[in-house]
Amino acid sequence: MKKWLMGLTMLSMAAGLIGCGDNSSTGATTSVMNDGAGEKATTLKYWTFVELHGQHFQSMLKKWNETNPDRQIKLEVSVMPYDDMHNKLSIALQTGQGAPDISDIEVGKFPNFLNGTPQLEPLNDVVEPYKDKIVKSRLDLYTKDGTVYGLPTHVGAAVAFYNTEILESAGVDYKSIVTWDDYKKAGIQVYEKTGNYMGTADTSAGWQASMMLAQQGTDFTDDSGKPIVNSPEMIKGLSILKDLQKSNVLATVAGGQPDTEEAYGEFNTGKYASAMMPFWFMSRFVNYMPDLSGKIAIAPIPVIEKGMPTSYGGGGTGTVVTKQAKDVQLAKDFLAFAKLTLDANINIWNTLGFDPVNMDVWAMEDVTHNKDNKFVQYFQNNPFEVLNEIKDGINLIKSTPASPTINNVINTTTFNEIFENDKDVTEALNEAQSEIEQQLK
Repeated sequence: MKKWLMGLTMLSMAAGLIGCGDNSSTGATTSVMNDGAGEKATTLKYWTFVELHGQHFQSMLKKWNETNPDRQIKLEVSVMPYDDMHNKLSIALQTGQGAPDISDIEVGKFPNFLNGTPQLEPLNDVVEPYKDKIVKSRLDLYTKDGTVYGLPTHVGAAVAFYNTEILESAGVDYKSIVTWDDYKKAGIQVYEKTGNYMGTADTSAGWQASMMLAQQGTDFTDDSGKPIVNSPEMIKGLSILKDLQKSNVLATVAGGQPDTEEAYGEFNTGKYASAMMPFWFMSRFVNYMPDLSGKIAIAPIPVIEKGMPTSYGGGGTGTVVTKQAKDVQLAKDFLAFAKLTLDANINIWNTLGFDPVNMDVWAMEDVTHNKDNKFVQYFQNNPFEVLNEIKDGINLIKSTPASPTINNVINTTTFNEIFENDKDVTEALNEAQSEIEQQLK
């Protein structure tokens, strides 16, 4: 555990990088939650890019209003597409008008909001009572110069999700898959016997690249934060994935990565037998892929060589209080109540299916093995048994000021060049390195 917690001092970039995933609809939706609120309740505005986050806040709002009769809240929740929300929030904070009281910010975007003097409220005072319970590095994700500006949602440990119905029809046992060589052999067998692909070759997100780098103990940037996307480790990792694609083990997926509405449909129809994604992807299965209930097993991700770390922390969403909040202390106190308390972390698991940052929950068997829990019911094996198996091998990838530029180049150009246009891996990564360096000048 100590080794794992030390590893968590690296910061999480992951995916596109769409921390807890961008599964919001194409347009904005706004609703007012007033669970138990009286006439004198204060209305706070909350922006998010993940619809499911609003469900968690609604659950915590009801509990807040029950326990704080003199400080009751109505929550106006606006769900917007990923880019729209972050762009709108950035403009509102820069101009000093139009920002919500509370907002989610995805980890890959967070460095942009810490430039100069952050227009976000310091949260150190509301974090203090929970510091000994929360994984410190998840707070570090949203910290600048010792000041905490955002509260975490999950650890984001990446795992493998296997469709056992497809695997069994091809004579494959997912428990025998330890290395990428094992995965390749199994994938060839699946394709030959079923015509389905073992997994996806992602073109619009860096989940897989992060996975390969974490296994090799390296990163998208060096210790000083300088981009190194053409490192030997990156070339090796993507070459393995490219070889899997050429062997009909992987194939590009609609939407460019598993966490899209288009991809959910393809997984539902059984086109892919596995996905390597952060733990929070469980919520996507339960909410958007109902046809696969009872067919999905969770396991450690394959490694390049036995003994390598089996996971990494993928994505993240920091929730902030803006400088424009109408009642700053009320917003901060409610945010801590909704994100850091033990009750909140239990609810994050029960409502969202995320791995809680409060590690006490991981050992609460009455919570993690509750037969009435929809996530426990959906999957073949218990998710927390896998989490506790891999907890000492979870590495993370830093999020730095260069991360947004890196993400933009590799997720919009480089992966497409490699997996769609069959460009040489080394050549594509060298071009990406040059482009990133040029943009950062």
